[in-house]
Amino acid sequence: MKKIIYFVVAAMMFSSCNDFLDSESYTQKNTGNYPLTAEDAEQVITGIYNNLNIVNANPQYSFFYYSELASDDRLGGGGFNDQLMQAEDLMLNTGSTMYTQFYQDRYKGVFRANMAIETLGNCKGVTEEALNQYKGEAYFLRAYYYYELASMFGNIPCPVSSVADPTLPQISGEPLWGQILQDLMAAIKLMPAKAQMGTGHVDKYCAQALLGRAYLFYSGFYNDETVTCPDGTEITKQNVIDEINDCVANSGYSLVPNYYNLWAYTNRCTVNDELSAYKGKGLVWVENDYGTNPEAMFMVKYNTQPSWSTTIGYVNGYALHFGVRGGQDYAKTFPFGQGWGAGPVAPNLYSDWNAAEPNDPRRDASIQKVNDLPGYSYGAGGWNDFAQETDYLQKKIMPVVARKDDGTSFWASFSNAMDPNLTWSSGNEDNFQLNSINDMVLIRFAEVLLMQSELTGDATGMNKVRARAGLPAVAYSVEALRNERRWELAFEGVRWNDLRRYGDDYAKTALDKQNNVNIYLSGTPGKNNVSSINGGYGSRYTQTKGFAPLPTDQISLSAQAGEQYKFKQNEGWGTTDSEYGGWPR
Repeated sequence: MKKIIYFVVAAMMFSSCNDFLDSESYTQKNTGNYPLTAEDAEQVITGIYNNLNIVNANPQYSFFYYSELASDDRLGGGGFNDQLMQAEDLMLNTGSTMYTQFYQDRYKGVFRANMAIETLGNCKGVTEEALNQYKGEAYFLRAYYYYELASMFGNIPCPVSSVADPTLPQISGEPLWGQILQDLMAAIKLMPAKAQMGTGHVDKYCAQALLGRAYLFYSGFYNDETVTCPDGTEITKQNVIDEINDCVANSGYSLVPNYYNLWAYTNRCTVNDELSAYKGKGLVWVENDYGTNPEAMFMVKYNTQPSWSTTIGYVNGYALHFGVRGGQDYAKTFPFGQGWGAGPVAPNLYSDWNAAEPNDPRRDASIQKVNDLPGYSYGAGGWNDFAQETDYLQKKIMPVVARKDDGTSFWASFSNAMDPNLTWSSGNEDNFQLNSINDMVLIRFAEVLLMQSELTGDATGMNKVRARAGLPAVAYSVEALRNERRWELAFEGVRWNDLRRYGDDYAKTALDKQNNVNIYLSGTPGKNNVSSINGGYGSRYTQTKGFAPLPTDQISLSAQAGEQYKFKQNEGWGTTDSEYGGWPR
């Protein structure tokens, strides 16, 4: 819960380029006079991190959001007017520019990283170790932004220079993922072997973790275990194993002993309330009172100064979107707060989990049965407009409330109760849309242990994760590893790419389990009969391979450089049967 603020650094935007790399010059600074000092270097890096928050301002367009709703673990949800949520679940389109905002925003982050890589060497008064750390962070963030763009759109331009070039072609497969892996290896080599735990900055070990995640997706999805990078170097499976082993042995990151204590609903101001199901069970959130989470490797940080016009991304918009729909009384949905109802948990996840590992405590630590809340109302309470509602909510990325001193009313966020000295931007002291400010972790050390097992075929890392959950050790198998990733990392943005890299048959079978599961429409029991809307989840996956449509305005922009440079739309998009017209009622 550390309030490290990533301010917008307008000085990063020295020049402009194509709209898919929107960057506006707000100052007179340029590469001739900036960056030159240690302070400049810190500002430059902060500007690249800021892109995490820029995207968070519109989470519904982001890869994280799309990957959660498109996976087999969540449905779309939201109100009947929230067609984008349902379209992402169904792998359909709500308009030709559905993902333009995310596309442009992530390329802004790429542009800032390119500028940093090119200019940080000009800084004076910065030690070599500090400069290498900064450069390594820039390489990591460029790789992460391309990881999301490549995962979401598949076939994209990949500029590695800040000089605009409208003739850059779309690339995919090995050339694109080779660049991502090359950047991560550069980051690993540059950054010193010092963990940045709790600072909000990435380190060498974060780059190793993302290397493992990116390599596993590429090698599985594209069926290629040796990657030739743009510079001609090769990255093999053994290279990745070596980096993951180093991360496990030397990073200093570790598992939090109790899985429940990873999640904000166990915070000290909420967990022992008389309404809490966990009262008296000794749960202690690892981030109480600004504590450091030793398992959190890469995260989005938030703060108390959001503004609707400029810095809305400094609050956790994902928590708001995934919050309880309907403006229901906090006493009836405790410990969870209000939101838009996106991403209700698919019943097939709960039933799969219960069948495979019925004694796994992580299931109930991750999934909330709405009937176990104090007084939950189906149909979004008085709103009466909930589509694809289920009997389950996820508990990891949610608004969490706490009781006020009067003993009867509640804060929209527990943060107000935990730290009464928080200074909020004017008028936002108790605003359910602006008060979720606890970190959102994007990579945990538990995933590194699971990647170690998957890469080596040895169950040691996987069994460390199981032991933390109080579960017995198991022999290594592909099925056991895949289940372990699904249970341990549920709702953390990794399941979608896991489905895709496991193969088309696996993905289609898993996705089709959502067909005809029990749902509620405006509180009335029904079935998730999607075959009448999109032909079925598996059918849409076959058509798209999980890639989202390229925004048509970006295709038009590419053609301005000449018809020979015009981008091609991804397969499965651009036809009338790929458009979503709303949930039938």
